[in-house]
Amino acid sequence: MSQILKIDDINVFYGSIHAIKGISLEVNEGEIVTLIGANGAGKTTTLHTVSGLLRPRSGSIQFCGEDITRIPAHKLVERGLAHCPEGRRIFLQMTVQENLDMGAYIRRDDFSASLDEVYELFPRLKERRKQVAGTLSGGEQQMLAMGRALMSKPKLLMLDEPSMGLAPILVEQIFDIIKNLHAVGTTILLVEQNAQAALSIADRAYVLETGKITLSGTGAELAKSDEVRKAYLGG
Repeated sequence: MSQILKIDDINVFYGSIHAIKGISLEVNEGEIVTLIGANGAGKTTTLHTVSGLLRPRSGSIQFCGEDITRIPAHKLVERGLAHCPEGRRIFLQMTVQENLDMGAYIRRDDFSASLDEVYELFPRLKERRKQVAGTLSGGEQQMLAMGRALMSKPKLLMLDEPSMGLAPILVEQIFDIIKNLHAVGTTILLVEQNAQAALSIADRAYVLETGKITLSGTGAELAKSDEVRKAYLGG
């Protein structure tokens, strides 16, 4: 199994605030790896650093064997890194179809097959393809954000809190979609506050607390851990 992402001892600061404190983790091809932790633990900061939106003060990040620590965000999309951000960040004034087309902006090939795949994965988006994205429900907007990220044909899909603010039935749908993506070979790095759902689908997981990784293991191992159960699973 080849390694897609390797984070080695990165330290990230917001001014004088030391947000990420020497974390190291890896994601192998075809895996779902999840990062769990409380609000403010550094999960989103980690994804922003991987995707080039933030720069680490020290440490390194390798993607598909290449050091990407200093490469800007737009160049990383071209290399196959897709980041589906917290809060969705879709283009509200554009149609569903236009949002998906924007996801393929780096591609010079015919992306109609990718569009068909996204519509197959998210039939609701196909039904609403001419609808303005700002009029979609929260769940539909999350599907659109994920679909837009997939349009770039990523080697690694990073999902930041995909279940945030959604009703339980929609959370279930989103996690089913993530499982379907995994089943067809998509490599996923998932940041999620719904620890129970995240651990249930993860091959491996890391627990982040105040900028440090405190535990790691398979999803099943961490789901059974007394420490994790007390802190994140209400057990």
